[in-house]
Amino acid sequence: MSPNTCWFCKIFRAEENGIISKLSLEEVLQWSQSFEKLITSKYGPMIYKTYLKTEHSDENIEFWLACEAYKKITSQRKRISMARKLFTSYIQPQAPNEINIDSPARKAIIRNIQKPTQSCFDEAQRIIYMHMERDSYPRFLESKFYQKLKHSLQTNSS
Repeated sequence: MSPNTCWFCKIFRAEENGIISKLSLEEVLQWSQSFEKLITSKYGPMIYKTYLKTEHSDENIEFWLACEAYKKITSQRKRISMARKLFTSYIQPQAPNEINIDSPARKAIIRNIQKPTQSCFDEAQRIIYMHMERDSYPRFLESKFYQKLKHSLQTNSS
């Protein structure tokens, strides 16, 4: 089975689970206007993550979303715990979901991890956002998955 076939299987599994039925054509079309619209929409991050899995880069969206959640933490105790989880999962060398960030950003996090602030991961998150926006987002828009999803919603709405 080719990766594209597997990808289409995921669409139909998602459809069976009710995700596709919750999507509106308007929302899906807005995703092509900007990466920001995709990543801040209700179902965009979930659909985009499924696509990134096919590229073996879903750690990027997972990290970005985890950073969004991290910024909302108000308890210092919880912030320290979450910062350590982010570090061990995404930042430290050979982390299970290691993200591609430059050495200065990684070193800054290592310095700040002892007393993590709300903005501790901002630079790494910015780098990952740029990677996704420049690299995988254009491929997502051209992918058979996105095209099939749009077509399926256009067909259903007519």
